[in-house]
Amino acid sequence: MKKIQFRKFIFTSVVSSAMIVGCSHDYDNNIDINSPALRLAESEKLSIPPAIDLPSNEPNGNTRVATFYAEGVQKYKAKLIAGSTPAQYEWIFVAPRAELFNVVNAKVGTHSAGPTWQLLGSTTDSIYGQAFTPAKAAPSSDPGSIDWLQLTPKTGKAPTGLFTNVSYIQRIATNGGKAPLTAPVNATDTIDVPYTAVYRFTKKNP
Repeated sequence: MKKIQFRKFIFTSVVSSAMIVGCSHDYDNNIDINSPALRLAESEKLSIPPAIDLPSNEPNGNTRVATFYAEGVQKYKAKLIAGSTPAQYEWIFVAPRAELFNVVNAKVGTHSAGPTWQLLGSTTDSIYGQAFTPAKAAPSSDPGSIDWLQLTPKTGKAPTGLFTNVSYIQRIATNGGKAPLTAPVNATDTIDVPYTAVYRFTKKNP
């Protein structure tokens, strides 16, 4: 009797293990490699170029306040090249327009002209950014992608809510978003170039 029970236990264990392995295999095959959660996790493994890396701010260092994945477009419009005859145009950057996602793939905010980041359902969780002087930027390893950046909160626009006390904004892990190589042909031409990026918001510890 004991031998039969033991064999049943082995059989049940083998079947259960096979089911777990099978489920794990199916789960791996169904992972969305473009999900915000995965992109955010992968971004934590990246090496940050010195040009946009944060100061150590010893002795107390820094604290990350928030990290969001952005998906949207970089907007461009045509601008006349001064002195060109016949008239020739070039693309100039206008503004971003993107949605922000968190580590559980939930849409939590927007990124738009300013540049500004605003959380959904809130009138207080927002931050405006501006470039340092001189600008802090590093080219993406992909020539078709916009630069990585480090920004600072905009003068006269104090960060609010979640972003209160944020000292640094970093744009990393960019994909796409660069103006087309083909120049516009009319003064009224506009284009929206799809892009994704990860934005980090960090405060300096007192």
